[in-house]
Amino acid sequence: MTSTHNRHDLVIVGAGIVGLAHAAEALSRGASVAVVERDEYAVGASIRNFGHVCTTAQDGRGLELALVARERWLELGRKAEFGVEECGTVVLARTEDEVAVLAEFIDTRGAEQARWLDRADRSAVIGGAEVLEAAYLPLDLRVDPERAVGSLATWLAAEGVEFHWGSQVTSIDTDENGVAVRTPNGSVHARTAVHAVGHDVDRLYPQIAADWQVQRCRLQMLEVEAPHGLRIEPALLTGLSMLRYAGFAAMPSAAAVRSRFEIESPELLDVEMNLMLTQRPSGALVLGDTHHNARTHTPFDDERNAELLLREGARLFGAPLRVARRWRGVYATSPLTDFLVARPAPSVRVVSVTSGIGMTTALGLAPTVLNDLL
Repeated sequence: MTSTHNRHDLVIVGAGIVGLAHAAEALSRGASVAVVERDEYAVGASIRNFGHVCTTAQDGRGLELALVARERWLELGRKAEFGVEECGTVVLARTEDEVAVLAEFIDTRGAEQARWLDRADRSAVIGGAEVLEAAYLPLDLRVDPERAVGSLATWLAAEGVEFHWGSQVTSIDTDENGVAVRTPNGSVHARTAVHAVGHDVDRLYPQIAADWQVQRCRLQMLEVEAPHGLRIEPALLTGLSMLRYAGFAAMPSAAAVRSRFEIESPELLDVEMNLMLTQRPSGALVLGDTHHNARTHTPFDDERNAELLLREGARLFGAPLRVARRWRGVYATSPLTDFLVARPAPSVRVVSVTSGIGMTTALGLAPTVLNDLL
């Protein structure tokens, strides 16, 4: 790694989807860009997720950013030649209170964003699962995160973005000449910098993390074999998802759904379960997830979380599920904001999606950050 002053317009720390979103946006504006990543390839939240671009279930600013990000995903998928499936999402209602939430949501959003599925369509999507009603959200997308993030980085490199893999950043220094990103391998100089390292904001900027009360949200996620070889094109959400996503949670009937779970299955609320799934290109189902927040997590996983997921998944499909892979996801969370954008110096921004929807919104958030920074 060489050390030159103002070699780039922008240097980005972190090659996850938030960092790559800023790289792609800066590149589209004609800026010269470098990306510094501590690992040899992205291994964090950007590949440990469902690959679900959950556009429609967001609300407020999250929905605004998600709608912009959706179009950007489609554009970048074509350019970088990774698959972006316009598969939509099916939301299952298995109780009357969940049906009420969907009715309110469809009435609020309109047919462009949500519509009912008839019985034949429900059966084609979910097989023999017992549901009262289901809604289809046509705008949602699916990518294979293990492929998409790597393919995007490869395409950006081919377009002129300079990547420094395996380079741990030790400091970001600023002076009248711009920004110097220091690593044991040398320094990268630029006019401006974006620090986008997800849940590790506190490693370089502990005061910002403290001010925004940033913690790490630990997820239990599983990859299971599809029962009976079932093919499910859209993502599947359930009543627990209605409590997790802001668009559903804002509906008046969502309170009744929560009250029922508090009585019937409080253990699912205790682990903040979001029972949902997507299907990999291989046919395996990504099933998740439970949520636990802390600044520092114990290294030991509680097998009860996986048991609860498998129990609820088996209830959904009426068949036992076999685990092929399991992993711990981690993302940044904050009770104060869904989108952390801090300004430790005029030429530096610290950016983290602190709501678990980085894949859904990062490509929409990046333009707003760069409008100010560049």
